[in-house]
Amino acid sequence: MRSFFKRSDSAASSRASSGDADAKGTVLIVDDSPTETHVLRGILERAGYAVLSAEDGESGIQEATSHKPDVILMDVVMPGLNGFQATRQLSKNPETADIPIIMVTTKDQDTDRAWGLRQGAKEYVVKPVKAAELLDKVSSVLST
Repeated sequence: MRSFFKRSDSAASSRASSGDADAKGTVLIVDDSPTETHVLRGILERAGYAVLSAEDGESGIQEATSHKPDVILMDVVMPGLNGFQATRQLSKNPETADIPIIMVTTKDQDTDRAWGLRQGAKEYVVKPVKAAELLDKVSSVLST
């Protein structure tokens, strides 16, 4: 099943990086769960966004640096470099500092939200994601 998602991801990467003319913008999903990535991708693609994905913080940083998406959806709990660490690195790097990051995570404590925003995230969404809320947050960070 994992290989299905990888093929899908590379196809999306090709579409997004080549410039999908009809897309509202490009969103990079950084999440180690193929199921979560699939759900988020479906919401975003139905709304007209081009989607890239990465399975962990390190590859998320690489994708963000090479493809310069319009917005990043960042999970927190991932192997290796977690979402807080990746967000901090992206926010401090002049090449990626202008890309808005939305934390999308199961961590729903006020302290988690405050810490995510302190690391450089612009918004914070708790899983399970409600499509309307996610799309509102994406639209909001893209319009600022």
